[in-house]
Amino acid sequence: MPRKPVASAVADPLGPDLVDAPSVPRPDAPGEEPRVPIYLISPASAVPADAPWQASLAAMRAAGFEPVPDRGALRTHQRFAGTDAQRAAAFARAAAQPARAVMITRGGYGITRLLPRLDFEALARAGKQWIGYSDFTAFQLAMLARAGAITWSGPALLDDFVVPPGTQPDETTVGSLHDALAGRAELLGFQASGASGVEVRGTLWGGNLSLVCALLGTPWFPRVSGGILFLEEVGEHPYRVERMLGQLLQAGVIDAQAAVLVGHVNRYTLVARDAGFDMPAVLRRLRGLTRTPILSGLPVGHDSPKLTLPHGATVGLVTEGRHAWLILHDDHLHDDPNDA
Repeated sequence: MPRKPVASAVADPLGPDLVDAPSVPRPDAPGEEPRVPIYLISPASAVPADAPWQASLAAMRAAGFEPVPDRGALRTHQRFAGTDAQRAAAFARAAAQPARAVMITRGGYGITRLLPRLDFEALARAGKQWIGYSDFTAFQLAMLARAGAITWSGPALLDDFVVPPGTQPDETTVGSLHDALAGRAELLGFQASGASGVEVRGTLWGGNLSLVCALLGTPWFPRVSGGILFLEEVGEHPYRVERMLGQLLQAGVIDAQAAVLVGHVNRYTLVARDAGFDMPAVLRRLRGLTRTPILSGLPVGHDSPKLTLPHGATVGLVTEGRHAWLILHDDHLHDDPNDA
């Protein structure tokens, strides 16, 4: 069946001659594995002028990917990577181009402004593997709520492919992304703290805690019962994290889940008056307020390693001692709606 066009395509007022053109995939050297094309968009904050753009693209190529930047990836408008209309248009271009995978260059802030402009059912019909995290959580939640679509919580160009000269991106992060794009991801193991003997199955969903709370009560918040909610956060003091977790608890979201997985919660500073009030204390208190198992240690969020996870897919979760496994049911992770 021919692929349907994205109904939310927005005309690009700047035109291709005023912005950087996308790079052209180069032939692989003899004996090399073909690099996986990944289309790069900047849907939120602008790429800083001093960002190691070319070095990050080179690191992606060295890791086995072929980055193809959207023509608006380096735009700036105020703090954003273009106006709202320009950034919405990038989603339409991404849906129409041939690469199967689409990844963000960075997060920041800005995608919640775009949600009323996007046709999520049309974007889902494009059959892309949309990849990102942080502010991209808003898009992922909306895709699940409005289209029932699977997206991928995973790396971003300027977070995970910025490495010191002579080094390589994190091996687990790169391997997990390759496995997800190739359909090889079946079992993801990690060290976890929390209840042992957990064995549940449900919709894997969530992302950045601030964005999950920001969409609560809106049309873009998925109503998931019996799911596996995963959460990460950065730069927020534990009392702010506790306040947001309390919001989800009091709204009935946490009690409605089969399990909650906590990823990286980092880059905050404790002060003397905290007197032992830290993230472990926050999680101990939360565990005492709900029957839902709360497990920490999932490798997602603003740190390495970072797993690539199928947001919106049905998965299994099993824990034994300090070991946890996510069991991915690959039979439905790569269905192309255009093949139906």
